[in-house]
Amino acid sequence: MGGKTALLYSERFLDYNLGPLHPLRPIRVKLTHDLIQSKRLVNGNIASIMTPRMASEEEILLFHEREYVSLVQKYSERGSGLLDAGDTPAFKGCFEATSLVVGASLEGCDEIMSGRFTHAFNPSGGLHHARPERASGFCIFNDPAVSINYLKTKYKLKRLVYLDIDAHHGDGVMYGFYNDPSVLDIDLHESGKYIFPGTGFPDEIGGNEARGLKLNIPLPPGTGDQAYMKAFRKLVPDIVRRFRPEIILVQCGADGHAEDRLAHLRLTTHMYGEVVSEMHSLAHELCQGRLLLFGGGGYTLANVPRVWTVAFATLAGARLDNTIPDGWSREFSELTGEDPPKGLQDEPTTDDLKTTGEVDKVLRELATYLSL
Repeated sequence: MGGKTALLYSERFLDYNLGPLHPLRPIRVKLTHDLIQSKRLVNGNIASIMTPRMASEEEILLFHEREYVSLVQKYSERGSGLLDAGDTPAFKGCFEATSLVVGASLEGCDEIMSGRFTHAFNPSGGLHHARPERASGFCIFNDPAVSINYLKTKYKLKRLVYLDIDAHHGDGVMYGFYNDPSVLDIDLHESGKYIFPGTGFPDEIGGNEARGLKLNIPLPPGTGDQAYMKAFRKLVPDIVRRFRPEIILVQCGADGHAEDRLAHLRLTTHMYGEVVSEMHSLAHELCQGRLLLFGGGGYTLANVPRVWTVAFATLAGARLDNTIPDGWSREFSELTGEDPPKGLQDEPTTDDLKTTGEVDKVLRELATYLSL
């Protein structure tokens, strides 16, 4: 399967900085860009780097309320204030920084819809918790949600698939489109019984005409590649095919990776490569290859660049060996003060009968709600 892939990147992505002690560290985006470059995945033929633009206020208002946007502008100028209960502090220039994140995702939409690129990846994006009226979970503006409305408004798309594989439920997107039948939203995440935001259960299947088009698969802590992929393959491909999307959007949060600091799943680069590969195939089968990939969560710096480099290479159709380039390893140590990862890819994880049984139970529960 062919198709050119765009990587949206700017050093200004580092400006989305919630503070030196905050778990969301913007250096992970630079490390991802530099690892992709070090692995020679960007050559101008199958993959290119594109410079993002800032989203306009009118574009941000496609999803967010004007009063909230004005508040972000006010706190951005002041350089202080809380945009939610405490997880998402304002900082000097936060309006411009988050507008660039949104603009990068919208630039990805334009590159895909124009036909200049088949796929695009915004590693700074995937800020899926923000609500129309407030910030949430480190997310000031919700770039996937703005992108969905942008595609519906500018390009008149009527069937969009949004898959979210972040360890945390993508509540801002799901509830933002809960009654919207044009959006099939599928969300695999660690159960909200254990982590933020405490939502995303099987009985939440959409409302009104969108009933049955919002699918939540809450996974038990400790879920590994084997049980995860079993759930994914049992549910996702058939539902996506029946929906016949015009574009596929994938939020690729890396916090489901084993030993992430804010979640408890046991996933590896293998799972991320498999999921992105299957969605890539579905995009070529159903919607001329159109696929927009977002970043998302990810709080262990040795994991995030590897996960997103594997995902990007999968879209670009590039084969990867397991080596970590020496120059990137040195840069990683210098920028983070941590030991670099030993290899690019991991061995896939298997699951015991208890975990597999719990995942099967979730799938049966979801099937019960969908059959009502």
